[in-house]
Amino acid sequence: MDLNVLTAPLTVQEIEWRVQSQTKDGQKIVVVPYITNRCVMQRFDDQFGWAGWQNEIKEIEGGFLCTITAILPGGEIVRKTDGASRTSVEPVKGGISDAMKRCAVQFGLGRALYDFPKVLIQTTDKYIPDWATPLLDKMVEKLNAGGAVRDVVVLKPEHAKPAAKAA
Repeated sequence: MDLNVLTAPLTVQEIEWRVQSQTKDGQKIVVVPYITNRCVMQRFDDQFGWAGWQNEIKEIEGGFLCTITAILPGGEIVRKTDGASRTSVEPVKGGISDAMKRCAVQFGLGRALYDFPKVLIQTTDKYIPDWATPLLDKMVEKLNAGGAVRDVVVLKPEHAKPAAKAA
């Protein structure tokens, strides 16, 4: 079975970057890519059709299990399950969302994110600065085009193109 829609490279709109940690010296943050839950739903709709798949959420101690069931073109039914803990922000919604995204990876969706480089952003802030977002997008586009990227990428303010000065 060709799951080309599920396994196609993720676009910059389908990826969210989150701060994972701050370096001990406080000068950089480590950011990691995630697929969005909307991406999961759209890709499954596009691959199997709106009525060709379903998800089931089961609450377990400390989190949630998500089972996605898909009907393949030949009629075969495939079921995969994965789980996630409750999250610190919106514990129920976030936990359900994370369980579904993790389950989608079982089908191949977003699995390439595990091959992304380690990304650090030079900032003393605890959030991703505005200047870094276009650089993250460019890196994703380069990876999608088959371009080589270092194992560790450090984004710095001077890498961002300066805004055009008003005349």
